[in-house]
Formats: sequence, C-alpha cells, structure tokens
Amino acid sequence: MGLGGASALVTGAAQGIGAAVAARLVAEGAAVLLCDLDVDRADALARQLEASRPDARVAVRRTDVTDEGDVRDAVDDAVDRFGRLDVAVNNAAVIPDHRPLVDARLEDFRRVTAVDLEGVFLCLKHELAVMAPAGAGSIVNVASVNGRRAQPLAAAYNAAKHGVIGLTRTAATEHVADGVRVNAVCPGATRTPMMESAMARRGVDADQHAARLSPMGRFAEPSEIASAIGWLCSPAASFVTGEVLVVDGGYLTC
Repeated sequence: MGLGGASALVTGAAQGIGAAVAARLVAEGAAVLLCDLDVDRADALARQLEASRPDARVAVRRTDVTDEGDVRDAVDDAVDRFGRLDVAVNNAAVIPDHRPLVDARLEDFRRVTAVDLEGVFLCLKHELAVMAPAGAGSIVNVASVNGRRAQPLAAAYNAAKHGVIGLTRTAATEHVADGVRVNAVCPGATRTPMMESAMARRGVDADQHAARLSPMGRFAEPSEIASAIGWLCSPAASFVTGEVLVVDGGYLTC
C-alpha cells in the first residue's frame, strides 16, 4: 500500500489493536508517534518496532486523551518531530463492567464516554486543525460493532461507539473539500488484553464466547483489524471517506 515518508499518530498504541496498527504503519514506512498512558509498555513496543526495520522512526508520548492539553501537545509533538501529520488513528478506549442500564453507575458512564467518545472528539479537533490547512490527511477512528448493533449490558460503550460513528461522518463531511479523509473501523470481538480482561471480569471463557459470537468461530487477531486500518490510512483508499468499515467475521450479517 505504501506509506513511505508519511508521519502518523496512534492513540492507545501500547497494546492490542493500537500496537498492531503501529506495527503495520512502521512496516509500510511511516514514522509513528505512539500515544498512550502506559509509557513503559509503549517504550518496549517502540524498541521492538525500531529493531524490526533499520530506518524505523518511532517515538513515544504519554497522552491522556481526556485532557485537551495533552491531545493538542501530542499533535504538536508529531508535527515538530516529523515535519507534518499525515495519518492519525484514534484508538484509545476502555470497556466497562457489564451492567443492566438501570444498575449502571453515572461515574462509569462518564468515564467510558470521556475516553471512548470525548477522546475521539478531542483528537479529531486537533488533528484536523493541522491537516486541513495542509490540504491532506487520513484519520481512522476505531469504533466497534457495538456502534452498529447495541449489545445488552453495555449502555455506555454502545453510546460511545455510536457517537464515534457520528463524529466520523461529521468530520468527513466537513473536511472532504480540504483533502482530509476521515473513516471508521468497527471491529468485532478481537483478541486484545482489554477484551480478555473484560471477559475475565465477567467470568466468561473468552474462546467459548468468541465461538458463540462470531460466525467464523474465533476472535479476530489485532493484526487483522490493523490490516483494514492500514488500508484506510493509505493512498490505496484515496477515494474513501465517511466510510464505516465493519471487520467482524460476519457477526453483523447474522
């Protein structure tokens, strides 16, 4: 697909889908700023990515996507380090404990929407502020199948991911004339530390859950989601904007 010479920012980059996306972008030749609260894990990933490619350019920044100053500074850091910002993948998210809506706690709802929805809003705001004047850019927001089909016991997560899709389409519409493409990916159940931790808290066997949930009978691997995101980031998807790409092993077809 080719991203040689491009510069990218990835949030939630230390593990799971974010780490796989970072690896994909580096493999395609992009310079990448890894943004995450877990700096130690992000540093370890950066060393791994640098070892994978002699010309790799990888940097790490501690970033809280709920803090507008942090987000603005991360975008500025990417531009200062790499000269511009061509690609952004807004992936940072949390998954709450499953509860019926009537038992949901307001503090949990606010925490999830602060990271999963407001965080994407803040990232879009500041990424677009540098991409639009430059006349080019590609942004991918990581939503979820929960943004297309609400699941019981996940009101905050459902609401946040529906909102991410709305933000994606709004940004795409507002900035298509600026040469900036904005798309979303909706992963199905994916084998990430966050997903496995959520399953463990519920006392659910992750593999059995995936076998029931997915027509393919398994979790997606983070690299499979990263492949779709990498395509959307790349010039190969140059005529694609405002799209919500579902990568779920057929879950939503059933």
